[in-house]
Amino acid sequence: MKTETTVLRQNNRTTAGIILIAIGVVLLLSYIINSGLLVLPVLAIIFASVGIRTHESGWFIPAGILGGIGLGAALVETLPLAEEIEGGVFLLSFAIGWASIPILSALFANQRIWWPFIPGGVMAVIGSLVLAGEGGFTLLELIFNRAAWVWPLALILIGAVLLWRNNRD
Repeated sequence: MKTETTVLRQNNRTTAGIILIAIGVVLLLSYIINSGLLVLPVLAIIFASVGIRTHESGWFIPAGILGGIGLGAALVETLPLAEEIEGGVFLLSFAIGWASIPILSALFANQRIWWPFIPGGVMAVIGSLVLAGEGGFTLLELIFNRAAWVWPLALILIGAVLLWRNNRD
């Protein structure tokens, strides 16, 4: 009779074996068909599938990141985009990948996580400003060049509020 620990180890080895075989197949196919555009989205699907199978939200992190980067790369490479908006399209695609992490975690792992909305939100704002054109670039220059001293102060303020709230509880 197998113990629970032995069964868990076998399940982990099975999952690891399936992941390695799937990644190997994807990389081999991308070499054979000479197209790297499929690698990241397919890897994202593999990681998401493992997360769905195991009900563990940690798998959705690489799935979302690779999926967002893969979507952005595919859109920039295949759509006839003007050069000045390619960065905005890529950042918005990457933001979608970050936003998928909490959504997949809630749907398939029954976990509520919010932190991926922070990098995803930042990328979405910057990507939107890039797509906005000259006005967006002016605002980005103001935020990151002329008001660069605001960011350290904002971080200090947020940190102090977190510490204050933690000490109150």
